Amino acid sequence: MHKTPFDLPDLSGQVALITGASRGIGKVIALALAEAGADIVVAAKSEKSHESLPGSIHETADEIRALGRRALAVKTNVRKTEEVEAMVASALEEFGRIDILLNNAGAMFWRPVVQTPPKRFDLMMEVNVRAAYLTSHFVLPHMMERGSGCIVQMSPPMDLAMMAGKTPYCISKFGMSLLAVGLAQEVRGSEIRSCALWPATAIESQATINHGLGGPKDWRRADILADATLAILKAPLEKVHGQCLTDEAALSLMGLEDFDSYNCVEGGKPIRIVGEGGAQSRLWQT
Repeated sequence: MHKTPFDLPDLSGQVALITGASRGIGKVIALALAEAGADIVVAAKSEKSHESLPGSIHETADEIRALGRRALAVKTNVRKTEEVEAMVASALEEFGRIDILLNNAGAMFWRPVVQTPPKRFDLMMEVNVRAAYLTSHFVLPHMMERGSGCIVQMSPPMDLAMMAGKTPYCISKFGMSLLAVGLAQEVRGSEIRSCALWPATAIESQATINHGLGGPKDWRRADILADATLAILKAPLEKVHGQCLTDEAALSLMGLEDFDSYNCVEGGKPIRIVGEGGAQSRLWQT
């Protein structure tokens, strides 16, 4: 089991709703929040594991329960308004509260405008920015009524140098980052924190594996994003509110400066996708 390099925030009694939590980054974050004491709503489309997409909402929920926490698996297509609304309603019916919303579900297609069919563009807009808007829209009134909560969009700092060759994808992800910044302004004065979180380097996931984006020496483990999420929840609100943070920036709030322990391979050199050297990295030029 991964050991977080700082004292965990106490999430006892809190409920986290995580989209795209059947596998990969979403699952790792779900388990980390459960270890910190939270009960988890596991939302995704996959009810059965497949060879190319291993993992399911039920497998994640079972692992959370094995940690002694409650879990609710909700099959959800985040492209459908009625399913997102029903997901939030189910979470509130089961737990009576939602303290943390992590919009992790995502669609990726890294091609320039001329090579991106309209159907692919629509998919990214619906799964990325529109779904983040929908979940935020349905969860936010509950958080505002309680006067507290945390909404994290899994989206990058708005570095326009990232767009070359991936403009359609970046439009959808930057839209999520704008949502994070805008929400922060709309809830200012409350104890609701709104921000965005994004990996500074390539992360081992089904996306990097299935799209052939490097190998283990080029990746960090998803643990870094789980720890970064915990750092966002632990840090003073004013340090994260309205910010579009990389995982490194979030962890620096906990005093971390060396991130080599997150490398998939000892001595590896993870490909940077944002931050120092990120705009010119070979990953973003793929």
